[in-house]
Amino acid sequence: MSAPTVQTLEIVAGGITTPRGFRAAGIHAGIKAKAGALDLALIVSDRPATAAAVFTTNRAVAAPVVVSRDHLARSGGIARAVVVNSGCANACTGDAGFKDAVEMATATAALVGCPADQVLVASTGVIGVALKMDHLLAGLPNAMAALGADNGPLAAQAIMTTDPFPKEAAARVTIGGHDITVGGMAKGSGMIEPMMATMLGFVTTDAAVAPALLQRALREVVDDTFNAITVDGECSTNDSVMILANGASGVTVDERHYAAFVDALRVVCLRLALGIVRGGEGATKLVTVTVTGAATAAEGRKAAKAIANSPLVKTAIHGGDPNWGRLIAVAGRAGVEFNLSRARVTIGPIVLFNDGRPHDEAAPEAANYLKNDDISVGVDLGVGSAASTVWTCDLSAEYVRINAEYRT
Repeated sequence: MSAPTVQTLEIVAGGITTPRGFRAAGIHAGIKAKAGALDLALIVSDRPATAAAVFTTNRAVAAPVVVSRDHLARSGGIARAVVVNSGCANACTGDAGFKDAVEMATATAALVGCPADQVLVASTGVIGVALKMDHLLAGLPNAMAALGADNGPLAAQAIMTTDPFPKEAAARVTIGGHDITVGGMAKGSGMIEPMMATMLGFVTTDAAVAPALLQRALREVVDDTFNAITVDGECSTNDSVMILANGASGVTVDERHYAAFVDALRVVCLRLALGIVRGGEGATKLVTVTVTGAATAAEGRKAAKAIANSPLVKTAIHGGDPNWGRLIAVAGRAGVEFNLSRARVTIGPIVLFNDGRPHDEAAPEAANYLKNDDISVGVDLGVGSAASTVWTCDLSAEYVRINAEYRT
């Protein structure tokens, strides 16, 4: 059988409810201290959907992650709803926190009319604080009543903590004359270096995808998107990315359609991931870090992450200082193969170090380039042909202020 023809892949307006058969709500339940702040989101599929997820590798794992993992295993990868609160991470809260996460799912399931293990849960906010279950349980019926196909933006707002803006994205791909849509929303601003396989991502699609294939697609895409960003090098207790596929389009994704589906999923996840970095706590610049000349792709990623997480590099970029020496120093201590005599450093298109020689005469041009909001830096390790790209942001005094006052 010949492979189907992919006619179009386009970015479209929308988010979590753009795919057919999904509704969402975002309401104020009183979990956050600020009056009227949206803090409870609900996503419901009109029919049972296959589901997949990737979760934090942090061993201080939050209760909602434990419960959602368990529910995916017990349901065989089937879900009807995702319920999310902001304002409290429900992490490091002991047995009481686990019971709260279970009750959060059970109460949602009763409203949706599905088994409890078909509800996934997520929480974000301060660690070590008990969830205000009275407020949450009182808010759930209101969230259920507020569900709508046009309420995705409210749900995207309700999952925010220190985020300066909501993150939404959607894409549509046409396969053999039939459209499938992928949509999503995410939150994250600080404590960001997802190592999943406090960042949360939720994705929906109206394609039908078997659980194992959906899990494979999500892991593949997350590695190139959410796992390729960092704000501050901190892996949260709650990091999760979840996807629901309900088949409302009438299109089934199999191996023949897999590449096209993954392309659409990657477009959505990358836009959400870059939104997280662009909205990083105190960020003023989106920084693309590309490492080339690595011995392996894994070593390229390791070096790129080291550069992206370096406070010295990030503060230099914030101050507009084209300090190529900091880039070389990080590459040299990253624990990967490195050849100084063949190394190369660029800031934007400007070469500042090449084959063991500095080019400081280019520093004024590089300093002017660093005034841009979106910038790129590159390091060639000089040992091979592998490459890796990650995204980060600058480090400002505002980041210190936000995190110095986070609990107060």
